[in-house]
Amino acid sequence: MWHLFLDHPLLVRLTGTKYACGRGGCGACTVMVSKHDPVSAKIRHFSITACLVPICSLYGAAVTTVEGIGSVNTRLHPVQERIARSHGTQCGFCTPGMVMSMYTLLRNHLQPSEEQLMEALGGNLCRCTGYRPILASGRTFCVESAGCQKKRTGKCCLDLGGNDSSSLSRENLFVEEEFQPLDPTQELIFPPELLRMAKNPEKQTLTFHGERVTWISPGTLKDLLELKAKHPEAPLILGNTSLGPAMKSQGRVHPILLSPARISELSMVFKTSDGLTIGAGCSLAQVKDILAEQVSELPEEKTQTYRALLKHLKSLAGQQIRNMASLGGHVISRHCYSDLNPILVVGNATLNLISEEGTRQIPLNDHFLAGLASADLKPEEILESVYIPHSQKWEFVSAFRQAQCQQNALADVSAGMRVILEEATDTIKELSLSYGGVGEATIGAHKSCQQLIGRPWNEPMLEEACRLLLEEVSLPGWAPGGRVEFKRTLVVSFFFKFYLEVLQELKKLDSHHYPEISDRFLSGNSCLPLQSVDSHQSLQDPVGRPIMHLSGLKHATGEAIFCDDIPMVDRELFMVLVTSTKAHAKIISIDLSEALELPGVVDVITAEDIPGTNGAEDDKLLAVDEVLCVGQIICAVVAETDVQAKRAIEKIKITYKDLEPIIFTINDAIKHNSFLCPEKKLEQGNIEEAFEKVDQIVEGEVHVGGQEHFYMETQRVIVIPKAEDKELDIYVSTQDPAHVQKTVSSTLNIPINRITCHVKRVGGGFGGKVGRPAVFGAIAAVGAIKTGRPIRLVLDREDDMLITGGRHPLFGKYKVGFMNNGRIKALDIECFINGGCTLDDSEQVTEFLILKLENAYKIRNLRFRGRACMTNLPSNTAFRGFGFPQGTLITESCITAVAAKCGLLPEEIREKNMYKTVDKTIYKQAFSPETLIRCWNECLDKSSFHSRRMQVEEFNKKNYWKKKGIAIIPMKFSVGFAATSYHQAAALVHIYTDGSVLVTHGGNELGQGIHTKMLQVASRELKLPMSYMHVCETSTATVPNTIATAASIGSDVNGKAVQNACQILLKRLEPIIKKNPGGTWEDWIEAAFEQRISLSATGYFRGYKAYMDWEKGEGDPFPYYVYGAACSEVEIDCLTGAHKKIRTDIIMDACCSLNPAIDIGQVEGSFIQGMGLYTTEELKYSPEGVLYSRGPDEYKIPTITDVPEEFNVSLLPSSQTPLTIYSSKGLGESGMFLGSSVFFAITDAVAAACKERDIVEDFIVKSPATPEQVRMACADRFTEMIPRDDPKTFKPWSIPIA
Repeated sequence: MWHLFLDHPLLVRLTGTKYACGRGGCGACTVMVSKHDPVSAKIRHFSITACLVPICSLYGAAVTTVEGIGSVNTRLHPVQERIARSHGTQCGFCTPGMVMSMYTLLRNHLQPSEEQLMEALGGNLCRCTGYRPILASGRTFCVESAGCQKKRTGKCCLDLGGNDSSSLSRENLFVEEEFQPLDPTQELIFPPELLRMAKNPEKQTLTFHGERVTWISPGTLKDLLELKAKHPEAPLILGNTSLGPAMKSQGRVHPILLSPARISELSMVFKTSDGLTIGAGCSLAQVKDILAEQVSELPEEKTQTYRALLKHLKSLAGQQIRNMASLGGHVISRHCYSDLNPILVVGNATLNLISEEGTRQIPLNDHFLAGLASADLKPEEILESVYIPHSQKWEFVSAFRQAQCQQNALADVSAGMRVILEEATDTIKELSLSYGGVGEATIGAHKSCQQLIGRPWNEPMLEEACRLLLEEVSLPGWAPGGRVEFKRTLVVSFFFKFYLEVLQELKKLDSHHYPEISDRFLSGNSCLPLQSVDSHQSLQDPVGRPIMHLSGLKHATGEAIFCDDIPMVDRELFMVLVTSTKAHAKIISIDLSEALELPGVVDVITAEDIPGTNGAEDDKLLAVDEVLCVGQIICAVVAETDVQAKRAIEKIKITYKDLEPIIFTINDAIKHNSFLCPEKKLEQGNIEEAFEKVDQIVEGEVHVGGQEHFYMETQRVIVIPKAEDKELDIYVSTQDPAHVQKTVSSTLNIPINRITCHVKRVGGGFGGKVGRPAVFGAIAAVGAIKTGRPIRLVLDREDDMLITGGRHPLFGKYKVGFMNNGRIKALDIECFINGGCTLDDSEQVTEFLILKLENAYKIRNLRFRGRACMTNLPSNTAFRGFGFPQGTLITESCITAVAAKCGLLPEEIREKNMYKTVDKTIYKQAFSPETLIRCWNECLDKSSFHSRRMQVEEFNKKNYWKKKGIAIIPMKFSVGFAATSYHQAAALVHIYTDGSVLVTHGGNELGQGIHTKMLQVASRELKLPMSYMHVCETSTATVPNTIATAASIGSDVNGKAVQNACQILLKRLEPIIKKNPGGTWEDWIEAAFEQRISLSATGYFRGYKAYMDWEKGEGDPFPYYVYGAACSEVEIDCLTGAHKKIRTDIIMDACCSLNPAIDIGQVEGSFIQGMGLYTTEELKYSPEGVLYSRGPDEYKIPTITDVPEEFNVSLLPSSQTPLTIYSSKGLGESGMFLGSSVFFAITDAVAAACKERDIVEDFIVKSPATPEQVRMACADRFTEMIPRDDPKTFKPWSIPIA
């Protein structure tokens, strides 16, 4: 079944709409669909995810893609202009989707509210920007938008002293007045032909025949019922939000699909005096509007159920899915995690069914949701509508849900709860409780409810209800989805919240009759300046100015070309990888025969086809004889289309024999002495002696989970063999094209000079595209050489996450000795990282982790040890921060533990132990902490930390079930590689005879704006406007032997190389300029050409000196440090574990920023990515080593609603460092660890809850701080009453690998 544009985008050449997840979960493929609504007789515009929408379903609809609203070649739409000029694009892969979500919002609401903006963008993910600039661009369209983030507080940012010239904040990074106005009269009209069709609809049945599927769209209800009787097994499909993902992930094929989209009877809404009937064909977005209208029109007592449904409809999936998914589809799908079905059950909803035989009604109850035949639809019946009765006086309905994050996440547990009390009493007359997420279907607690009827709504009833619920709503320890104890706790926590809500409502009805509830316990019921440029600097010198990303406008129009947007080449083939399903096994046989017989299949590439080297001895490109993890690549199918290739991989039969041992966890690796490299160790002082002299010693553990890169553009490569000399052109999404080139060379056994790698731009990398693209490039190259045809390899999100690995999970043990005043005298840390099955970058990650463990603290006696564990998981690899975000969490956890033991605040311990004067690190590198201390003090000041600490403590005294936490974290981040040769860089600059300049260099554009910065450097050096200059691509043919764009130094070293090339050229031009000082640039270049002066120059930078001697434990491994500090404040719900981020303030030392807009974007983006690492991003593995979390449904990166309500980033006032290009610093990675300020703010809030509950701290720290971790840490009577399972009695659904 073809989906909108994305299966064959190249046929129509509309490549702006991006394919990223294929499940409707990321929003990269958002487009706008417009339809004529027969009921309102108006045109309805709504955003959808194209990856889920079958083309057949769009009969009569107009589709607008990002290309349709504006272009850099014609006219930009204001949405496109503003998102680019507000610096809301980095890699740009998600930008077209963001633009279309915002555009659709504006077509419906010319001046939207901020809430509508957040809602519209809630289904769009971005991994680069941190969302803040995207929101800033959207707010320029909002009602009363002033671009001031603090307007919700009622105070203007200018009144808070945030605009002084001493620091660089983001306020003045764009000028709103310069934006073109939004003119609704210029928007595209609905096509008149479609309007005529809509007003005189065709009643005949439309049939579309595919290769394996027939799509039938009847024009009348009568025809639909006839078809359903004829094809009772055929599913009805409207939004395809349930069926589509199932067909994709489970390979389900339905020979016949029935589309009721044209049946107006299924979209009817009827209002009666006792209830509301909503057509099953209404989308969830329409249902939301219908319910909101009812709530506004009817008395509150009649709308209890509607309000509960509305509450969940706001957070259910993203806006695009709500626009597509139908009410009927949601009900009939009967997902165990459904948000709406539990409410509909307790609200006594009725299903109106229809067939050729007539109509009938069945209750929407547990029996129906469990699929019992006696309570279900007959095969020939369809759901016509859902009737939801009004509530009545003394009836109370509530809804609850808890998910990994606030929006666009499936609920761990959802609940609908309803009680009717005897009039004017608190006696229970009727009670109904229904839960989702705690069984195979939505389940009701009928026995518990029955036993509570007649009881008064009071504390003894609450205790009894919790006991009964835990008996009835049971969940086995091995239950799918895991988190069993958390879910059990939520069952009773939700009921307690409901109990409090009803008590509050009773109090409103009769304040004298019902007991007073302490305000302290009511909290259980609620839900959660510009860098100055030197005045002497030329106006045309762009360095230090907030220049827009070079590709920003093209990102916004969809005209920026990514690897897979390149048009198909003649005779091109598609490649799909076949991976191991076993964690550690011998390959007995591989049977390719069935696959090779399938239509379109050209060949299967195995290790035997590799003419050169098959990777390294312990890290094969294609498996030979043995597999070491689930997801290891065994072979690859090449076929005429990707669909044919995917069908073929299902037919390849691989026989395995399991091998021992199978190791997944760090603990198992330690037991089996399974390590990838020798231990890395640093020591200073006398640790044993120091421990003997301290007042106190604390020992603790820290567990940090892994992290998926989740770059929006998955791994992809196109290999084009040339007709002669074994030459290859490779277009690849990589951070290191030279590594791809070398790997392909050794794999094919041909010289490097025959292979050219091209990188135009990369849709996000974060370290995940340093080593891995070489593997995919080499395998694709083997396919290209064997078949003699071009090969395109594009990984699906699921395969990308399964195969490529990510950030190393870490287990750390610490022992810290300190005096009673908080001064730390000795610290001993031992770290183990889970490296996976091959070495990859694990040795370097271990080294960097150990080198950076001390962070900002001077402790005289230290011992740091690190090991990389070998396990039967996919190899983990480089990731932004390279060990620092995991390791330093141990150090900061030590600080928190010391504070708890001393009875002091963590910030006091941090300040007491921070570097104060010029000193040497544990590896004997000298540095001055002056800038670190400035960042710390500035952050304390700008965040008003001390006064807010007092406010937090006051809040916590007044609230038992809600707690606030605040934390401030310092950072000393070392930039670069620990080797001089990795800091070298080259550039090639051409000046053409018309005066235009072409700049090429060895850095790759990953979204970090390196090309923009390089042109700023060239502009300053050549004293030319940037408009004269162009960067084409990064190519191994123009700049050879490049180093990976990584370690935050891409702009540093390549900037030096570009500077060098420009200076060489200017030196050559000097005599000509002296001779004709009044001439123009063009005059000088023409004269230079006439005088045979070379207008091309190679620039070179030999690199910063860096070395580390591990034998001696000393060196100068890093060229310089970036300093920073972050303060975050959060509020947690002790009953659910949810948290909200109230405010974050970041001070970052950028020295003299090359481009403050880009640098602030890097800080914000890395902070939000770090926040994800520490709060929501959780990788789940089965006991067999299979990664469960392989897409946005299961793996939750931060969404737009996770951005702190107030988010302030400032760059420290300019300072000088002669080492770097114009005294700038690389900020790509440093903000990552500052995301831990949110983690420690949550820790602070949990500590407040534990202190109040007299819970003894155990000093075992687990990251991420998911709702499950937070809820279970805030132990109370509800966590104590749940049943606990003996782990030895069952096989868990998932295992912890850290």
